[in-house]
Amino acid sequence: MKKVTPKKNLGQHFLTDLDIARRIADTVDACPDLPVLEVGPGMGVLTQYLVEKQRPLKVVEIDRESVAYLQENFPNLRDKIIGEDFLRMDLRTLFDGGQFVLTGNYPYDISSQIFFKMLDFKDIIPCCTGMIQREVAQRIASQPNTKAYGILSVMIQAWYNVEYLFTVDEGVFNPPPKVKSAVIRMTRNDVTSLGCDENLFKRVVKAVFNQRRKMLRVSLRQIVSGNGVSPDFFQHDIMTKRPEQLTIAQFVELTNMVEAELAKNA
Repeated sequence: MKKVTPKKNLGQHFLTDLDIARRIADTVDACPDLPVLEVGPGMGVLTQYLVEKQRPLKVVEIDRESVAYLQENFPNLRDKIIGEDFLRMDLRTLFDGGQFVLTGNYPYDISSQIFFKMLDFKDIIPCCTGMIQREVAQRIASQPNTKAYGILSVMIQAWYNVEYLFTVDEGVFNPPPKVKSAVIRMTRNDVTSLGCDENLFKRVVKAVFNQRRKMLRVSLRQIVSGNGVSPDFFQHDIMTKRPEQLTIAQFVELTNMVEAELAKNA
């Protein structure tokens, strides 16, 4: 069968360097014994090394041409190739509701959406590895008081320990992307509860980073507003900070402050 044609609308950039593919496959070894789900296998350059792990493996691929290629070239995986949209899947149906490792050479256009979905299923995804755009990897791994620190940093680091493993140059892809890539690994930390309302935590984090150049007392007004707001609510010291200055613990503290203020005005 002929090779798959990379499709721009699917953000396909096929990895051609086998050494890098093997290195990416080896990142799943941090969570041994668990099944593996690969997202966007394309022509299976990473799949061929994941198969060698002798662990239960499933792959999900939305591109029909790629699915046909995989079925022909990986006959032993034929009933493990899922031709669906990962973002629309119920991940609890994959391995009988059990835990698994998520990996892949992720499409640049939807990598952030993939990781937000990972957070929705964090109880069954103790480890996530793979390759993404370097800029996104830097955001995920960044620390407070840096330009890259933002929504992804806070939301993911609240639940996962993040390792930026290595950078990948443009020339090892077909077609070459216009940016560098990076391989990361995210492993669940010991946090079982943030100590605040998780949905409100998400709202607060997104609200303040959407106005990241403004102080919290300005960006939080879209959540805490109305005549019932206590005059001293926006006078707390934390309100003079900007979002990139806050640690995750401070975001939890801020969320609890917002919740208490909302309860007063209910």
